[in-house]
Amino acid sequence: MAEELVRMERISKYFGRVQALNDVTLSVQRSEIVGLLGDNGAGKSTLIKILSGALRADSGEIFLRGQKVEMRTTTDAIAHGIETIYQDSALVTQLSIARNLFLGREPVKSPRLFNRLDQKSMNKAAGELLRRVGITKNIPSTTPISALSGGERQSVAIARAMHFESDLIILDEPTNNLGVEETKGVLRFVRSARDSGHSCIFIAHNIYHVFQVVDRIIVLRRGKKVADYIDPKKTTIEEVEQIITGMALDPNS
Repeated sequence: MAEELVRMERISKYFGRVQALNDVTLSVQRSEIVGLLGDNGAGKSTLIKILSGALRADSGEIFLRGQKVEMRTTTDAIAHGIETIYQDSALVTQLSIARNLFLGREPVKSPRLFNRLDQKSMNKAAGELLRRVGITKNIPSTTPISALSGGERQSVAIARAMHFESDLIILDEPTNNLGVEETKGVLRFVRSARDSGHSCIFIAHNIYHVFQVVDRIIVLRRGKKVADYIDPKKTTIEEVEQIITGMALDPNS
């Protein structure tokens, strides 16, 4: 039986009088890729922001490896092995590619007393990571983020998660604004993360990308979980689209 890595239990969240999440429970097993789907306003981004420490739930609990945890900040989530890639990438545009890849976790040269950044190792790692996510043109790792396209910026954010190999990687619309090769690189990364023992939550409007990589699909609609344990190998894209829009029920319910 697979080991449960993360469990969010009965999560609710209000923004004023609007209830963004209503009693949502979500679990992710080790080495599992979970697709989180739903229309705009379904609550997907709110749910993962709570898991990543960017928002606080009004009620509910979070468990990691069976232990209850408090996610007060994004730093808490990172310390617990959760890395999040948002659709806006959350990069510092004035800094270089290499600095963004290691932001807050930069390697330093010995002796550590002088706190000198090891720029050479950062540049080397940056070049290798960019190739892994499908950027084939030669972009110097010293290039500022502001000089990159939207797709290239997203690839840098994904490369950062690849390098630090967190237990759980949350990808919020990771293929937005990406070209064909960059998209292939993202999907390869998701598969390789699972193969190496990591877990992922994959959020995307492009349901075709989801079906290529996930093990299980969860659907939210208007802040509620309406489907769980959908097997993409036994379900069609059209059936899942009907669940998302409310035209059909969860086949496992």
